Amino acid sequence: MALHDEISARMIWPLPGPDVPESERDVAALAAREHAVDAERAVGQLVAWLELVKTWNRKIDLTAAKGDVDLADLGVLDAVQIAGRIARDGGGVVDVGSGFGAPGVAVAILRPDLSVKLVEPLRKRAAFLRTVIGTLGLTARVEVLETRGEQVVDAGMTFDAAISRATLSPSAWLALGDGLSPAGEVVVLLAREAEPEHPAREVAWRATYETSAGAPRVALGYRRRA
Repeated sequence: MALHDEISARMIWPLPGPDVPESERDVAALAAREHAVDAERAVGQLVAWLELVKTWNRKIDLTAAKGDVDLADLGVLDAVQIAGRIARDGGGVVDVGSGFGAPGVAVAILRPDLSVKLVEPLRKRAAFLRTVIGTLGLTARVEVLETRGEQVVDAGMTFDAAISRATLSPSAWLALGDGLSPAGEVVVLLAREAEPEHPAREVAWRATYETSAGAPRVALGYRRRA
């Protein structure tokens, strides 16, 4: 129950009033309304995923999270802010350096209209991600690519949105994401780093939030300049 409660605490499902600007609304609630997300089913899948993380983490190095609070923050917090903002018309999303699946797995759960590629070069972590996909019944629209983001670009694969959590420096990730989503958007997640710049990109949306310990987080969505 502890993990279920921690995850639920990070997702306020009731929609706020229409007078609240969209940028300030709870994004998980927006995703629930616009993409027919079953809140309880989503929480159940998130719990099942993070329980698998806890089990596998005893054998392989998946995360340094200490306890359910940290794990819920790392697994869910960013995805809740991202899910309702990216690829609003559906499409393909890539999560580079997926690790134990954050934020890509959670985004896939919160957005059943999206197809998601989880890019992870380490074999044991890729095996874990495949287990998650099979356990949660996501095989029809979520796939693991056991490779690096640069190789995905070289293969000519492109997506409607590109996301990554702490895989590269913000500026390096924005440059790589531009190649992965040349006509779409690139999501940059920041702690205390400065906002990166790109000559062909501008910030289309910004979400500011905090971890349970009060540490600042910022999610930025970069789109092509007009």
